Amino acid sequence: MTRDTAVLSVEGVDKTFTLHLQGSQVLPVLRGVTFAVPRGTCVVLGGESGAGKSTIMKMVFGSYLADSGRILLDAAGRVVDLATAAPREVLAARRDAMGYVSQFLSAVPRVAAIDVVAEPLVERGSARDAARERAGELLERLSIPERLWQLPPATFSGGEQQRVNIARGFAAERPLMLLDEPTASLDARNRAVVVDMIRERLRAGTGMLAICHDAEVRDAIADTVVDVGAFAPARERVAA
Repeated sequence: MTRDTAVLSVEGVDKTFTLHLQGSQVLPVLRGVTFAVPRGTCVVLGGESGAGKSTIMKMVFGSYLADSGRILLDAAGRVVDLATAAPREVLAARRDAMGYVSQFLSAVPRVAAIDVVAEPLVERGSARDAARERAGELLERLSIPERLWQLPPATFSGGEQQRVNIARGFAAERPLMLLDEPTASLDARNRAVVVDMIRERLRAGTGMLAICHDAEVRDAIADTVVDVGAFAPARERVAA
């Protein structure tokens, strides 16, 4: 696999955490993380709890800094190294090239669900009416009744909030999507709907990086499973 075929290339990435409340001890977490996400494929991060799957996802999204290595995102033909990019470049990549469905919805209080879903489209220049129409289509597909669309998601159940979160993540088409337990809190029907949505995006050429503990869903969407445990360093702590 060459970098030219990949929307995301992670190359030799290391990560440690400094435990400031424990004498500034340094805890090695990951060493030499290397994998690629080709266009139109889903790469799932596998491994035991605590192996570092969420840490990798957060480094790709730019929430955590990598200690070394490269995280190369092909953003519409322009390659951005997310490991060293300036904050404004990371924000631009999130807006234009990298969608993210997290486990939990983080939305501005009192904003209607339909506007929460439409926001990524509006940010990219879509007319608000067109963005809200697209948002309504996604909410309907995910079984959020129209009577709830004008209410803030904070008033919804956990499963309803997750479906709003998924709709928001799928509203805009981007080259890369990050999926962190996208079907958590969902019933069987809505899990099947989300799997169908993922497969549609894959057929359209989107690359996906996912964390998925549901074995049935993982088997349905994964082209490759990366064993994160293979990148575990020696666990001894050293002084900072």
